[in-house]
Amino acid sequence: MRNFTKSEELLARALRSIPLGSQTFSKSYTQYPRGVSPYFIERGEGSHVWDVDGNEYIDFVNGLLAVSLGYNYPAVTQRVQEQMKNGVIFTLPHRLEVEVAEKIISMVPCAEMVRYGKNGSDVTTGAVRLARAFTGREHIATCGYHGWHDWYIGITTRNLGVPQSTQELTHTFEYNNLDSLREIFSQRPDGVAAVIMEPMNVTDPDPGFLEGVKDLAHQHGALLIFDEMITGFRFSNGGAQELFGVTPDLATFGKGLANGYPLSALTGRRDIMELITELFYSFTFGGETLSLAAASATLDLIKEQPVVETMIETGNTLITGLREIIDRHQLQEMVSVSGHPTWSFIIFKGYGEVTMWDQKTYFFQEMFERGILTMGTHNLSYSHSAEDISALLGHYDEVLPEIHALTLEGTLRQRLRCEPLVPLFTLR
Repeated sequence: MRNFTKSEELLARALRSIPLGSQTFSKSYTQYPRGVSPYFIERGEGSHVWDVDGNEYIDFVNGLLAVSLGYNYPAVTQRVQEQMKNGVIFTLPHRLEVEVAEKIISMVPCAEMVRYGKNGSDVTTGAVRLARAFTGREHIATCGYHGWHDWYIGITTRNLGVPQSTQELTHTFEYNNLDSLREIFSQRPDGVAAVIMEPMNVTDPDPGFLEGVKDLAHQHGALLIFDEMITGFRFSNGGAQELFGVTPDLATFGKGLANGYPLSALTGRRDIMELITELFYSFTFGGETLSLAAASATLDLIKEQPVVETMIETGNTLITGLREIIDRHQLQEMVSVSGHPTWSFIIFKGYGEVTMWDQKTYFFQEMFERGILTMGTHNLSYSHSAEDISALLGHYDEVLPEIHALTLEGTLRQRLRCEPLVPLFTLR
């Protein structure tokens, strides 16, 4: 049985100085069951990581999808090390700001100009503010997860501290349900500045859905913003907009843009983007050169090598294998898989008195013990090998039938070596 002593000790120490013990909600102890989980990673190489207790894992979380090539990817590390010798941040802009912007523009259909941020929330908020300035309107229609800033998080269960007046300006619609978006426009025919959405997450877009969203937005004088924080440089070289053939007015990128280095990008039509000069959208570290060097190397690799194609092929092998396991063991009533090959989800359905959270907790407990780091998603990187996928499927072939049998027996909770997870915040 794996030992997590150092992780637990470091967590206790962290909680004395850091609220939640982490800078990121999804990396905190609230998401991983106490006593059976690692809490701190020491290092990573390729598709593998090692925790502070020395336990090795195949990582299927990959820094919440930020690591798209693999940990410590040689070509990226080399480019960063070379830039480090020349400096990290300067009094004036660095040429890398221009070079990376030009590379993004060459790859992304909607991109005519580019501005940077450090986190996804920076650029989604920048896009919303820009859309409000461009249209002279205030209301926002949204679908998906878009970060921690007031305009979005105010409509979630994590809205403590967000003014009610701000909450009232954002409205959610359902994915693949154009009528739910029409209802927002019908209530505010001249008040919606933008529709911002993830072009895909768990479910494929129905035929004509994304086109319908764009048409509705433009019919009512609103802009269409694609939040491609995850789909960008992962679903295709030009993102989901290239894959699905629907070009938004603005789009936001991050995560895999720089293979784990902190960089995000707001892109879009020139006539809209030029209005940023009239806003206050400014970051001291927006032009930080190590992240830009990493992005430059990452984008070069994506263009020159079959990065996306390889991840899709790997993901299809994984999904096909997982579905075969589900069918062979007749697990359909409790387990399913969905999503894009490079970012797919294993979904637990619960049964009787056993909740999906009970099942997910047992799943974590057993997968961590077997050396798989997971959040129930398959966040693939270019470094995941056929052996990694084979190992994962082998463990699924053991653990998923166990979950099914213990659930039917009503004994799953008794087999937990920890308290079950509880729902705290739904991202999507």
